[in-house]
Order: sequence, then structure tokens, then C-alpha cells
Amino acid sequence: MTMSPTSSAAPKGMDSPIVPKILKVMSRLNIAAYRATGGRVGGTWRMGSAFRKGVPICLVTTKGRKSGKPRTQPLLFMPDGDRVILVASQGGLPKHPLWYLNLSADPRVTVQVRRDARRMLARTASPEERAALWPRLVAVYADFDKYQSWTEREIPVVICEPA
Repeated sequence: MTMSPTSSAAPKGMDSPIVPKILKVMSRLNIAAYRATGGRVGGTWRMGSAFRKGVPICLVTTKGRKSGKPRTQPLLFMPDGDRVILVASQGGLPKHPLWYLNLSADPRVTVQVRRDARRMLARTASPEERAALWPRLVAVYADFDKYQSWTEREIPVVICEPA
């Protein structure tokens, strides 16, 4: 996945229709391992810029905006006091992830960090909040900046606060 320094498109193959299917299978396996082990397995992302240090993963459950069914996703997060900060990057793909569309329709979510599951309210960070949080998020996972350069949409930052 090499890109020229001036390129702003996602790496070749990332826009393939098979990518979302692979991500879905990987997510299901991650969720099962996370739940079975309380996050000991599947609780840290070690790909890309996170290979050495790792980035924590939480499970976020939203209500499907069409189905009304619970939908759980493993997501990178940054703890911020009693808040959980998420990034709706979807690896720099051109569309927002479905979990983000779901919480935009119904902000009531459950966030599980290790074995601790909490009901929270999710909201998109204001432009000022995003500007303050983005450098901290990039410090946690530098690839977020890469993902932003690959897409024309502004990648949303989501703040989950205790309900």
C-alpha cells in the first residue's frame, strides 16, 4: 500500500467491494474473542502505526437505525476522563461507517471497555472540540491523519459521555 507523497486517494484495493466483507468477518471474530476474554484477546489494535505500542479497543453497541436491533463494533478509542472518544474513520473510506450513522440516529450506546460495560450518550464533537481532540487522537494512532488524507469527508470524532 504505497502512495506518492502528493496522493490523497486511498491505497489501491481499499475501495474494493470485498473490503467491507473482510472487515465484517474480522469484526465478528474480534467481538467474540473480546467478549469471551474480557478484552484480554482482541482488546488491543497492533496494526500500522500501532504495531509497537498498541491502541485500546472497546466494543460499542448501537441500535440499528433501520432494523432496531443491537449492532456491536470493535473500535479504537481514547479514554478521556469518564468519556470515551471514538473516530469514525472507517480506514479513510469515502462513506461514514454504519455504526456512526446508527448513533447519529439514536445517541444511546453501550460502551464496553474490558469487562466494564456502560450506558453512554454519543455525540459528534463540535468543530472546536474536534480541533482540540484530533492532535491527541493522532498521537494515540498516527494513521488517523493518513485516513483523513485519503477521503474528502471530514472524519467525525465522537464523544461518548456517561448517560
